[in-house]
Amino acid sequence: MKYLAIVFMFSISLMGASTEVVQYMNELQSAAKTENRSFGGFDAARGKEIFTSTHIGKQGKPIACTSCHSLNLASSGKNSLTGKVIDPLSPRANPQRLTSAKEVKKWLRRNFVDVYAREGTAQEKGDVLAYILKN
Repeated sequence: MKYLAIVFMFSISLMGASTEVVQYMNELQSAAKTENRSFGGFDAARGKEIFTSTHIGKQGKPIACTSCHSLNLASSGKNSLTGKVIDPLSPRANPQRLTSAKEVKKWLRRNFVDVYAREGTAQEKGDVLAYILKN
């Protein structure tokens, strides 16, 4: 198991996440195992579903992550309420992404509340991060 954790950390860091964010993903993985004994790892396909699905958000209107972030994570997006341009989410297109665990935590919490009207679970957050890292 320790070997798998090392391989996981190495592969994530190669995809663009900082060591700090890799550590946060390890914390999410531990929390996901606590939340769900059958947790088998983060899944980018589940992350894509979370990222692209539409829900009634905290404003009471249909919204998805893609309402502000483009389907193409290497492209800029635009905040659907303020019109503010959002830099690409993909660390490959924007090397500043996924460098600070504090920022990742803040934006995951805020965006889950905006779209899902609740905070995301550890597995949901990890799945979304796996999706972003894959793209």
